[in-house]
Amino acid sequence: MSIKPAHLEASSYLAGLDADWARLIDTVGPCELKTLNTREPYEALVRAIAYQQLHARAAEAILGRLIALYPDSPFPQPAALLATDPEIQRACGLSANKLATIRGIAQAALEGQIPDLSSARALTDEALVQQLISLRGVGRWTVEMMLIFTLERPDVLPVDDYGVREGYRRLKGLEKAPTPRLLRDIGQAWQPHRSVAAWYLWRVPKTFGIQQQEADGTPPARAAG
Repeated sequence: MSIKPAHLEASSYLAGLDADWARLIDTVGPCELKTLNTREPYEALVRAIAYQQLHARAAEAILGRLIALYPDSPFPQPAALLATDPEIQRACGLSANKLATIRGIAQAALEGQIPDLSSARALTDEALVQQLISLRGVGRWTVEMMLIFTLERPDVLPVDDYGVREGYRRLKGLEKAPTPRLLRDIGQAWQPHRSVAAWYLWRVPKTFGIQQQEADGTPPARAAG
């Protein structure tokens, strides 16, 4: 695999922070953060919602069944998704809340509330967050997954992510994981490479011999690809 120069720079920077980061990066190796920068924000948001709070394999199966309902398209378009009986979509394994959120995202896409890829690239991280968290069921974390894995923003730290906070706890041998506010403060030292820092923190439990979902292109157990 070809490692991006920006990721090498980020890994080198983080390894220089202290001995714990150096050990983690030496153990894991170069950052292999995979992105898909041609995916439309609408699709990225739907996928992120589908993956929330699920093991990656379970989420992939559910999303695969949903996509299979629309054989004429690589991914269900907003109008087609809304035209489908919700009970048929629920049968794919989506919870009622997730389905309501996904259908709300589809409606927002039709109404122009969700920017297309070109427009999203022109907006700042915070502008996108503020624009999209107004949608039902879409929180900051959901938008941050799109920022990292679709828009390839290099300096995003999803402090609400359990895996990131738990990874830092294990990295530093703490009794308790830091709160999101505390981790945000701690993470100031990781700028401007906080997306790569999150990728490494997602891998801490696996690296240290504790079972963890993969984070090699999709956030573990939550959003995907």
